[in-house]
Amino acid sequence: MAGAIAHDGSTVVEGRRSGPLIVTEDVELLDDLLRLCAAAGARPEVHPGVPAHRGSWEAAPLVLVGDDAARRVRGAARRRGVVLVGRDQDDPGVWRRAVEIGADHVLVLPDGEQWLVDRIADVAEGVGRPALTVGVIGGRGGAGASTLACALAVTSAREGRRTLLVDADPLGGGLDVLLGGETAEGLRWPAFAASRGRVGGGALEESLPKLHALRVLSWDRGDTVAVPPQAVRAVLAAARRRGGAVVVDLPRRVDEGVAEVLAQVDVGVLVVPAELRAVAAARRVASAVGMVLGDLRIAVRGPFAPGLDDREVARLMGLPLVGEVPAEDTSRDGCAPPGGAARGPLARFCSAFWQRASAEAGD
Repeated sequence: MAGAIAHDGSTVVEGRRSGPLIVTEDVELLDDLLRLCAAAGARPEVHPGVPAHRGSWEAAPLVLVGDDAARRVRGAARRRGVVLVGRDQDDPGVWRRAVEIGADHVLVLPDGEQWLVDRIADVAEGVGRPALTVGVIGGRGGAGASTLACALAVTSAREGRRTLLVDADPLGGGLDVLLGGETAEGLRWPAFAASRGRVGGGALEESLPKLHALRVLSWDRGDTVAVPPQAVRAVLAAARRRGGAVVVDLPRRVDEGVAEVLAQVDVGVLVVPAELRAVAAARRVASAVGMVLGDLRIAVRGPFAPGLDDREVARLMGLPLVGEVPAEDTSRDGCAPPGGAARGPLARFCSAFWQRASAEAGD
């Protein structure tokens, strides 16, 4: 065990973020708990009993009490976030000892390891309100969903939100290309294909390319065009834990991976060109997406076919209307990303969208 001895005799493992307080003298149990803290990216404080330093017990975000130390912490102040950890699954007395110390949970290793890693990672990352997550889907090919997704993300970042743009369409060519960052350093989706369990939100964010003040998870130009559903679930959950906003560019098909994304999306925006064939195609997309996503709305793109306007398209779709997506004149600055002109019509549309969505979410 690598660590440093603090002034009060406690052991603090170096090189990790602040984490739980561990109370135990059981060397084997301590080794297991330190290993789980390392997996969660947390730096624990270790004591054989209730810390002598005033406030350490109360201030710790999570307290892990070894079953061997239960008697030594009986007199400690009652608080939330105490977990009694042991190894003997057949010991009925563990529940009595948990009550005596006011523990919220009883955990038996090794069965509860993944649950404990998740709890430790939560306190290490300071989990708060998850990111407002918006999924953008094209009603048909060429509807402009990727452009709108990029514009929403660029606008969100410009307004000061922590923003992550996720490209969930492996056949779309890569959103990093659309943002002019195909050569930017950072990881792409294939690097996360083997992810299992929990992915650290901070580590994910720091590993991705940063373009136009936001982070982008896109595809590379290699042969990998699929990521296992469990990896998709873990990566998107990590992105959402950081708060702010997550924008996902979705394909029109709904497979297992896309279903994992849709299950974590708060608001879906279906981009529908204002023509009858596009409306017919979009209805099929909406039917498939609506089986997973509860809040699906439409944004209408012109030019409008005779007899159609945005409200009529919304009526034909039977979905709430976000509004008409305006065209953006990029002739003045061909290097600007979608929504990059802060006073342009597309940026104003996106800003109004975030204002409404944030108000509905209670932000």
